[in-house]
Amino acid sequence: MHLTEQAAQSFARQWIDAWNSHDLTAIMSLYASDIQFFSPYIIKLGMNEQGMITDKGDLEKYFERALGVYTDLRFELHEVLVGADSLILYYTSVNDRMAAEMTELDEEGKISLVKAHYNR
Repeated sequence: MHLTEQAAQSFARQWIDAWNSHDLTAIMSLYASDIQFFSPYIIKLGMNEQGMITDKGDLEKYFERALGVYTDLRFELHEVLVGADSLILYYTSVNDRMAAEMTELDEEGKISLVKAHYNR
């Protein structure tokens, strides 16, 4: 999927709004069935030791656990960097940590790959 600046900005706003509303259904609607999701929080929250999820059901469990642990979760979007079929979301995450997520979208505009990075 080729991304325009406008499409990337719109997608980023939808992503931020879903997370900030803590609406798990809205969050999950953004992700493809064929997902690869990498994050150090997968390890931190005890989902697995690899820091990788490849099953959408497991991803939903992970997000549900994260929303339960970080009940005051609120993301603040700072920048959206646009690639050919991917974007990087640069934002303030939980505990005021800076985060950057490299996110690839499939042909339907759903997230198919995420590599999350955090400072500290």
